[in-house]
Amino acid sequence: MTKINPPQSTKDLPKSVIKQMTALATSGFGLVAALAWNNVIKETVDTYIKPLIGQGSGLISLIIYAVLVTALAVLVTLQLSRLEQKFK
Repeated sequence: MTKINPPQSTKDLPKSVIKQMTALATSGFGLVAALAWNNVIKETVDTYIKPLIGQGSGLISLIIYAVLVTALAVLVTLQLSRLEQKFK
């Protein structure tokens, strides 16, 4: 999360509030996007993986799901880190 310094004067207060609101809105939309991807990955595992390995394989499906989510998180984090380095 972005660290926001307290305003130095009352003139800086609106800027500080806007900066904080932007950070909160960005985090909120990030959570909504993550939940949407969560549903997509879960449905993909249920539709394509479970039929291949059998309906009684709940644990295996959950492991596959966890691996897919972890791989996606690592990939996105790496790409964002590279993008951040470009702009520095």
